[in-house]
Parts: sequence; C-alpha cells; structure tokens
Amino acid sequence: MADVITYRDAVAEGLAREMRRDASVVCLGEDIGAAGGVFKTTVGLLTEFGPERVWDTPISEQAIVGAAMGAALTGMRPVAEIMFSDFLACCWDCLANEIPKVRYMTGGQVTVPLVVRTANGGGLGFGAQHSQATENWALTVPGLKIAAPATPADVVGMMAAAIRSDDPVVFFEHKALFATKGAPPPPGHVVGLGRAAVVREGADVTLVALASTVPLALRAADALSGEGIEAEVVDLRCLVPLDMATVLASLARTSRLVTVEENPYQGGWGGTVVSVVADEGFDLLDAPVRRVAGECVPLPFADALEEQVVPTVGKVVAEVRRLAAY
Repeated sequence: MADVITYRDAVAEGLAREMRRDASVVCLGEDIGAAGGVFKTTVGLLTEFGPERVWDTPISEQAIVGAAMGAALTGMRPVAEIMFSDFLACCWDCLANEIPKVRYMTGGQVTVPLVVRTANGGGLGFGAQHSQATENWALTVPGLKIAAPATPADVVGMMAAAIRSDDPVVFFEHKALFATKGAPPPPGHVVGLGRAAVVREGADVTLVALASTVPLALRAADALSGEGIEAEVVDLRCLVPLDMATVLASLARTSRLVTVEENPYQGGWGGTVVSVVADEGFDLLDAPVRRVAGECVPLPFADALEEQVVPTVGKVVAEVRRLAAY
C-alpha cells in the first residue's frame, strides 16, 4: 500500500471496501459512473462493480434521494451522492421530513440504512450557491446522523461505519480537503460514529474543530506554540452523535475553549457545543468561551472577500490570544 493517500481517493476506497464486503451496497448520483464523479471521488467503481451497483442518475436531487430511500426500505444499503451540499435544499423534503422519521413512525419495524454523501464547504471561490458549509442544516433534523471527516483515514473508517449504520447518515466531504494527503487506512478500518479525536495535545486552550477547520486549528496551534501558548485540538468528526465527553475532558485540562467552525455563527454547531459546556462544564472554565465561525452573509466569489467571511488561522490566533490574556 502507498505511504499516503489523498482525501478524494479515500472516498472511492471507502466505498469500494464496503461494496466488496456487502453486495447490498449500491451507489447512485450524477456522473458517478464513467466520469468517476465531478470531484473524482468515485473513480474505478463502475469498472469494478458494474452498472448494476453504480447508477448514473438524472440531474434531480429529489429523484436521487427518493430512489435511495426506496432502495433502503427494500433491503439495499444505498449511498447517494448530492454533488454540492448546497443542493441538499433541492431534496430537503425527503431528507428532513421523510427519511429520518420512518424508523420512529413504524416503531422500529422499518429502518432506512442509507448514506447521503455530499461535497461541502468553501475556500475555493465557488460562489454563494456552491460554497456553503451546511452541516448546521442537517443538525436541526432529529433522526439524521452527521459525519464530517478531516483526514483520508477517517474518510474510509467513518464511511464504513456510516454505510453499516441502520440509521440514515449525511456524510460531508470537504471540497478544500480533496487534494490533501494522509496516512492510508489499514485493512478493515472502521471509525465508530460519535467518537471525537484529540489530534494535538496542549494545556492552555482547547480548540474544537470539524472537517476543514481541523487542519486550520492545527496550524493556529503551531503558530501559538511559538508564543508559548499550547493549544489542544479536538476533531469532533461527527455532530450526531456528538462526543461532548471528549470535549469536556479536554476542557478539564485546559480551562479555556474556542470552537472553530465554517458554519455561519448564527445557528452554527459551535453554539450547541458551547451550550453543553455551559450546562455541564461551567465550573471547568477560567475564561469566557469564544466562537470563531463563518460570517452571516452569502459567500463571496472573490477570494480576498471569501477570506474575510470564513475562519482563518489569524482569526483563531487572535481569539486565543484574547483568552490567554483574560
């Protein structure tokens, strides 16, 4: 096996591993077959598994997710791709009002074991309709699990857990991470959903991050270390289930907290994390909690303007300095 694997290749690898393991796993979406996906995240799947298990679909998000729901209800484990997470809005009735309600409304008699994969987030100048981080949309819907890996190995391990889940999972793959590289996952690699990871240890402040903000937080932590401030970085990995035990354990060591999220500040997941800390870990805090988040505006196309809207290393460093001086 290669020494490194890219994030985008890890998506295809994670899908292929589960398709080899379980014949009920199928993939569907726009241009995922011969084209290998618009972001080249499904390369090789059609060649290995054929058109019976890799389905190119029309350009209709509602049809894609609706077909996935029907397939899941009748014994398959479909993995549906919505090309851009912004377009989850086009299939929102299925995703928010139908799929997450079935298991509850049937008293557990029927499950909907499907995964909706989607390319998420900004930083690449794709403009207001193709750059949003939309985890917070799904976070408002009871019944959906939410995964957002930051590394290639986690892509494979969390994909395995998502596909094997009997509950629906929205799987956010960050566009700005596709070209990044990391250690390849070992055979049989599975990362249980709802298990956060401490990816950098430190004693002075806890930085809680997700997906693209994990490497951003790590870069900020390296910069702060040169100033004598050691930041601990927690990669949430998932929003549902949400591993607050790991966050609170880190806070017990550092006594200071900064959340770093790409979602807009208004309604972002950082607000949920902070509310749990206020409720269950208030006595651990030695300073106010800070949130670094996206601005509450449509994302600009121009890169210089987009940088003003999304979290940056400089914004994180500035907030940590404020806390260190508190």
